[in-house]
Amino acid sequence: MGIVKLSDQMHENLRLASAALSRSVNAQAEHWMRIGMLAELHPQLSHAQICQRLIQAELQGGLDLADMAARLAPAALPAAPPARPTRRVQ
Repeated sequence: MGIVKLSDQMHENLRLASAALSRSVNAQAEHWMRIGMLAELHPQLSHAQICQRLIQAELQGGLDLADMAARLAPAALPAAPPARPTRRVQ
């Protein structure tokens, strides 16, 4: 357990989201950190896929980053869709 310093605005965002979603402020912050951590580690996954993985991990005893990384190895994941070409507006 530790202390994390947050801006007043982020704390207000956490407070509002935690009330709306019936979570404590700490639980909401931890939820957002899990989502963000997994999104950074696995940018090919959608938000829905990340949430599905979190539910699977919880059913199997909780989030273990090392175990989840092994289960989400690139070989086990579907290929990312091809990037759409960008258009330059002049």
